[in-house]
Amino acid sequence: MRISSSLMFQTGLNTINLQQSDLMHLYQQIGTGQRMVTPADDPLAAAQTINLSQSQAQNVRYGENRAVATRNLSTEEDALNSLTLLLQDVRTRLVEAGNGTMSDADRQTLANVLQRARDTALGIANTTDGNGQYVFSGSLGSTPAFADNGSYNGDRLQRLIQADATRQIAGSDIGSDIFLRSQPGTLAYASAAGVGNSGSAVMTGPYVSDRAQNPDARYSYEISFTSPTNYTVVVTDESTGVPAAPVGYTLAPGATEMDLGNGTKVQFTGAPVAGDTFSVDPLRHKDADVFQALDQLIVALNDPSQGSEAATANLHNILNNSMQQLASSYDNILTVRSSIGARMNELDALNDSGAQRNLGFRKALSGLEDLDYYQATTQLSLRKIALEGAGLAFQTIQGLSLFNLGR
Repeated sequence: MRISSSLMFQTGLNTINLQQSDLMHLYQQIGTGQRMVTPADDPLAAAQTINLSQSQAQNVRYGENRAVATRNLSTEEDALNSLTLLLQDVRTRLVEAGNGTMSDADRQTLANVLQRARDTALGIANTTDGNGQYVFSGSLGSTPAFADNGSYNGDRLQRLIQADATRQIAGSDIGSDIFLRSQPGTLAYASAAGVGNSGSAVMTGPYVSDRAQNPDARYSYEISFTSPTNYTVVVTDESTGVPAAPVGYTLAPGATEMDLGNGTKVQFTGAPVAGDTFSVDPLRHKDADVFQALDQLIVALNDPSQGSEAATANLHNILNNSMQQLASSYDNILTVRSSIGARMNELDALNDSGAQRNLGFRKALSGLEDLDYYQATTQLSLRKIALEGAGLAFQTIQGLSLFNLGR
């Protein structure tokens, strides 16, 4: 085989270029701290790196979503905490109004206080978050949740936030489930007097005396007095909506409670007259409207009742009905706040697991991408020696001639 001078020169030059290329590649690795300068360095690792980077970016996005959910829930919790304190104060005021020592002027002053409390409750119901979105209006964030008359303007769709790959968490609650609803599953009853009552009877405490007959508080009762000591009760099963035939009862002398049937009774004071009517309804089947309860209280407190037994009885019946509704609303708000706390705890747990996953992603990416400096510096020394050797070899071959060979 004949080796030409041009082939020798070209081979030497190619060898030097190859060594310089390898040396440059090592410089890039050491300068960037990355093992893979191009995907060609390790195609499998490059593909794994892409998948891990995408998973890491998703994990970061979920973390940002959880931060948004935490802020929203904190805003809602602050609002409901204010509402809880407000209702505590209102209920204390109602106890004062029912103790019989207030004059009509005092009650009108209290009505003004309750009007301001009602305005404050409406402001809480229309709370906005940091982005100006109404917290309690469902998915209609740009619409105030409640109108001035207390009607709900939002919808029934909760704003769900993707907190993890397989978990969505509600970032707020629907206003109608907070301000217009009794506590879910409550077994309490509320009593109300008929508009045209002229007696002095006041219903104070409906309750279920025998849970075996009425375990889930499903029955509602309409009471009609035919005489001061006789009354009839129409029972309606709320699960079917079908009323039963009226049943007659007689009050014993000095009685302070009435039997309504199905293991349910109601306490009362005062003296009913023929034609008086009352209703006793399970709160689980009746909306406990905070604004409606406050509105009827304000109207009742503004109406003069001093000196009239019938008007005083009507006032106390309204006070009792409102207190029963507000008590259920208060318990419902506490239930919602408990749900908020549970969601915030879950977000904290998801944050912890997200942080652990992020550490795992970083460790895996480090194993695929990061350069082993000890190995790289060793390779750098070897490549420098190889480049110097290639240069010396080229110089030696370049200096060869017939005259030099003969010496």
